[in-house]
Amino acid sequence: MPGPEQPPATDTIVACATPAGRGGVAVVRISGPAVPDLAIALTGALPAPRHATLAGFLDAAGEALDLGLALYFPAPHSYTGEHVLELHAHGGPVLVDALIERIVDLGARPARPGEFTERAFLNDKLDLAQAEAIADLIDAGSRAAARAAGRSLRGDFSAAVLALNEQVTALRTWVEAAIDFPDEDIDFLDADELRTRLAEVAASFDALQATARQGCLLRDGLQVVIAGRPNAGKSSLLNALAGYDAAIVTAVPGTTRDVLREQLDIDGLPIHVLDTAGLRDSADPVEREGVRRARAALATADHALVVVDASQPDPAALAADLAATLAELPAGLAYTLVRNKVDLTGEAPGATAGDPAAVNIVATTGAGLPALRSRLREVAGYQPGGEGTVTARRRHLDAIVRARAHFDAAVALLEERQAGELMAEELLQVQNALAEITGEFGSDDLLGRIFAGFCIGK
Repeated sequence: MPGPEQPPATDTIVACATPAGRGGVAVVRISGPAVPDLAIALTGALPAPRHATLAGFLDAAGEALDLGLALYFPAPHSYTGEHVLELHAHGGPVLVDALIERIVDLGARPARPGEFTERAFLNDKLDLAQAEAIADLIDAGSRAAARAAGRSLRGDFSAAVLALNEQVTALRTWVEAAIDFPDEDIDFLDADELRTRLAEVAASFDALQATARQGCLLRDGLQVVIAGRPNAGKSSLLNALAGYDAAIVTAVPGTTRDVLREQLDIDGLPIHVLDTAGLRDSADPVEREGVRRARAALATADHALVVVDASQPDPAALAADLAATLAELPAGLAYTLVRNKVDLTGEAPGATAGDPAAVNIVATTGAGLPALRSRLREVAGYQPGGEGTVTARRRHLDAIVRARAHFDAAVALLEERQAGELMAEELLQVQNALAEITGEFGSDDLLGRIFAGFCIGK
């Protein structure tokens, strides 16, 4: 699938494809038309294609900087579609810098972040959704997310998008025929088969949108803020969810002064949990700053766990604590009420009925946590264990939502006005929105933003 038209790359780029720092092996990657000449200058001969060749990596004086493996991939059978040379050297930072400096002296230039993958996209080695899946695979926060990114890299998500686009193309063909042959005895725009096709496309949209939502959850996770009054058990809850003592817990109110962050994996769903300072007015400037940061975290949260001390003997005090915390939540932020210390009240740990849904727990022992984890999966809308799950990004979901809006407008134009020309235009906009996902239709600015988020060397 070709991307936006750009001039062909005529320069040769180089970067270290392995993380910075010391390691057993470092991979220096070179891509571009000058690779064969660079390979000869660096190793003394052009390595056999796709074979690991033991070679000395030579400096300008012909002395060996290092002894390692050279792998040569002639165009177009390479990751980027260009000539590619990989040097597998010993992983010392000084040595890697010397190798890259030598390659730059020979005419290459340092690669921009994501430039190797960008060239692979521009040379039709993969589409834009597959290119993004490479970054998602590297950044995956759980095994489920890594598996989903692998499926997207394989092309499963792109195939679903293209299949839907083919259905829309067939619809456009039908509508265009109705426009071009208005004198036919059959009213194409009123045919039962057209309505059947519209229903099939709507079902495909529903399935693709659900897939993209799950993919976004796997990639981005859910940001959850633990909020409540001092000494309600917020830090104990964070420690229980994390499985170790991530936060200091004392009987002194105001112990937590800053926002503490932990990433959890709940059946493959990444959960970013933030423990915050107890929400109250304080004369202590440090604690006041902690409360300010707690409120800032709530402003960007997807969900809040509102923790109360259920063991308080005074029901009015308990109700006042809950009301004070709820007053701090941003308008519209969904929350789960977490009633802590129920071992002191005689109540059973686990989910409770009511509005809002509440979960009884004992943070110090972990009682009730399975129900809380289940609640978090529920509020996220996450369905674990799907073999067809792929990774997706917010821009993919936005494109699908826009495409669905144009499709719904097309259906309305058919039902209300029998307006074939306008319907055909809306279907064209459906296709354009879907094509943004794979990169068949888009802007250079979009590409720049996407690939700028990649690591250098990929």
